[in-house]
Amino acid sequence: MTTCTPRAAWVNLLRRLHFYIGLFVGPFIFFAALTGTLYVATPQLENALYHHALYSDAAGKPATLAEQIAAAQHALDTPLDLLAVRPGLINGETTRVMFADPRLGESESRAIFIDPVSLEVRGDMTVYGTSGILPLRQTIDYLHRSLMLGDTGRLYSELAASWMWIAALGGIALWFFTRPKRRIHNRFQNRRRLHVLLGWLLLGGMLLFSATGLTWSKWAGGNVDKLRTQMNWLTPQVNTSLRGEKLAVDPHAEHHGHHAGMMMPQTGDLALFDRTLQAARGAGIEAQRLEIRPAKMTDRAWTVSEIDRRWPTQVDAVAIDPGSLRVVDKTRFDDFPLMAKLTRWGVDFHMGVLFGLANQLALIAFGAALCVLILWGYRMWWMRRPARGAGNPVVTLCQCWRALPLSGRGVTLVVSLLVGVMLPVMGVTLALFIGVDWLRWRGQSALSPAGTLK
Repeated sequence: MTTCTPRAAWVNLLRRLHFYIGLFVGPFIFFAALTGTLYVATPQLENALYHHALYSDAAGKPATLAEQIAAAQHALDTPLDLLAVRPGLINGETTRVMFADPRLGESESRAIFIDPVSLEVRGDMTVYGTSGILPLRQTIDYLHRSLMLGDTGRLYSELAASWMWIAALGGIALWFFTRPKRRIHNRFQNRRRLHVLLGWLLLGGMLLFSATGLTWSKWAGGNVDKLRTQMNWLTPQVNTSLRGEKLAVDPHAEHHGHHAGMMMPQTGDLALFDRTLQAARGAGIEAQRLEIRPAKMTDRAWTVSEIDRRWPTQVDAVAIDPGSLRVVDKTRFDDFPLMAKLTRWGVDFHMGVLFGLANQLALIAFGAALCVLILWGYRMWWMRRPARGAGNPVVTLCQCWRALPLSGRGVTLVVSLLVGVMLPVMGVTLALFIGVDWLRWRGQSALSPAGTLK
């Protein structure tokens, strides 16, 4: 194998790794971008599709929350534990009464939609997560997160999130080292310019979505939680204990859903919902979109949480003793640590809710452009593929790595091990890349021991 300069060796390594990511991980990133774009593009369609359940034309004085909850309970075929209530405080919107149904999956709940004025049952459907998405977006969300394959399918989205930031930064580095000194006009360079332009335009978004996507992932997400715990970056939660003990902080507080497995006791006095809401208003909970959650046990407080994640973000919460209606604890978004705020905003931007329609349009444009970027990369590869019967003159990843200086090989090995430990799915796939590449290198070496490094 002929020698080359350190710069050329690094370029060859970057080019080969970028090729592997595009060829093998590109389809997963493409599908994640496509389904994510569909997810953020459907809120208006969902509002139209479920308009009867979400809205009402009835005019008059709203009934009490107790009466509305009783109407929802009466609509059930079998008694279910009351999980939470989202009052319809905005004129024309219905109240959502959510129940923990053991027949549903994790983070799912059964919602009965009640007209606050007429007490008519307007809808009965499954909702998902703290955002309360309805069946249409729930299906798209399952596709986006796990290909509708459960926990096993989540490996696909973690794979995409783990590699996207490396693909983005590696592509920019390749452009920096290989950009022509003068403008060359040919088919390949013209297509490369579009690929590079899209890469620069989408760089910030790819880094953001890779980071926020990893917080949701199964394996890397656990490591992210440990880091956030050590750095005190966790999202503050209200302490619901009535005995004064300090409760553990949930590292997924900013994006987890309702767990159907946590059964709520029967509340008995439904009028307590009205009194709790009044107490929360007195404690400074001002948003029009709220969730009232009864206590899981008798020694725990009820919580009233703001759920308006648009800008400006309203996610304050209070814990209220149901016996005395005393405020036990309170969290204010304004008092959150900076990293907790950034996490909240990053997750909400990822979901397309932070800036409303502007956020949606930005993410639709980003997702569509990312899909074009990936397809254009395949087009470039197809144009430069080896001619049939000519063999494959491109060097392997192993050859590129062996051509690096000794210090470079040591640095890449250490970095690969550290990143592989932090992002296990990426580490495993990198090992597979290397294994396949090593077999190819061995086969190529057997055919041509004096292979040329190009």
